[in-house]
Amino acid sequence: MPDPAAYPAASAAPAAAVPLPAARHFADLVPITPWQRATTLALPFACAGLFFVFAAAGWWVPAVGLLMALSFLTYGSTSHDLVHANLGLSRRANRFFLSVIELLALRSGHAYRLAHLHHHARYPAPDDIEGAAAGMSLPRALLEGVTYNFKLHFWALRQPQGDKTWVRAEGWACLALLAGAAAAAAAGHWLPLLYVGLMTLGSWVLPVMTSYMPHHPAGDGPLLQTRLFRGKVASVIAIEHLYHLEHHLYPAVPHHHWPQLARRLDPYFEANQVPVTKLWF
Repeated sequence: MPDPAAYPAASAAPAAAVPLPAARHFADLVPITPWQRATTLALPFACAGLFFVFAAAGWWVPAVGLLMALSFLTYGSTSHDLVHANLGLSRRANRFFLSVIELLALRSGHAYRLAHLHHHARYPAPDDIEGAAAGMSLPRALLEGVTYNFKLHFWALRQPQGDKTWVRAEGWACLALLAGAAAAAAAGHWLPLLYVGLMTLGSWVLPVMTSYMPHHPAGDGPLLQTRLFRGKVASVIAIEHLYHLEHHLYPAVPHHHWPQLARRLDPYFEANQVPVTKLWF
């Protein structure tokens, strides 16, 4: 399997009036601090653990909010950086944390890795399973979420390359977690099964949030096939994770530095007349 760096920004360079800046101009945005690394890795575990604390105390609003945060942190933030090996970890540590953190959401981290790197290499090709929802209607994209993780898992197992041993192990681990939650419920302890149910429901919105909304595959060239988001409202809603076009162009930059990357790319986008998507302001 190629390293994430095998999908460089230059591969997405559009036929633009102003050429895409070389990746070396943003090399200072690649490293992160030890504190950033530790916090990024710890947050998913904290969210999962605190859900049980708050739910046991009957504090359902913060408990459910923590699982919403966990769903966001796994697929869109921490796990996403682990997929791209952007946290400065050893190969073994990166694989371990990707697997365990995605298992918190009952998903295969290595199936996600294979599909996401394939997405970067192939979007908007017909064989891009992760980007497929971008070409669907909204109702169809919502329906796609119900079966997406199953499709993703078996798609990963059919690929000629990839981490099939990890994908198989993670699939069995998901089934074991589900069986354990069901056994706990049978014994009168419902919280694990509630956790599993809520995390599964949370995963159903992934095709809409990560494919349908940020992409526009009918656009003329890479700068118009992924939407450029700006605005304070969008920044708050997305918790400064709305920089999908910037990520497609420079995937080696971790999420911690996306806002800086976006500010430095604004003159380039303006020079190439890339339309901006805003939510009110």
